[in-house]
Amino acid sequence: MGIEEYGGGQGPQSDVLVVTTNDIPGYRVEQVIGEVFGLTVRSRHLGSQIGAGLKSMIGGELKGLTKTLVETRNQAMERLIEQARARGANGVLAFRFDVTDAQDVGTEVCAYGTAVVLARE
Repeated sequence: MGIEEYGGGQGPQSDVLVVTTNDIPGYRVEQVIGEVFGLTVRSRHLGSQIGAGLKSMIGGELKGLTKTLVETRNQAMERLIEQARARGANGVLAFRFDVTDAQDVGTEVCAYGTAVVLARE
């Protein structure tokens, strides 16, 4: 698995700027639209669960599960951006992820933040 499969986040050409901070130097918030989120739940593949169980006995990274979680987070972030764009935002402030087990059948990932309209200063 190459390094490109371990990362995420938005590309440099995105029309919706997503940041973890509460403000952005060089921009002012013209309008607060409100909370937006992107949610996805991924089930665990039986084969990967068995492999992960065996790997956890001897130690080491669970690469299949790592790749799945990266893909899941990226999908949740894409959905957040789609929702922000649909509501007229060009920015999301205070971006965060929340990850929880979904009744022992999968992993729920929620990407959330505050949708805003930004203007350059």
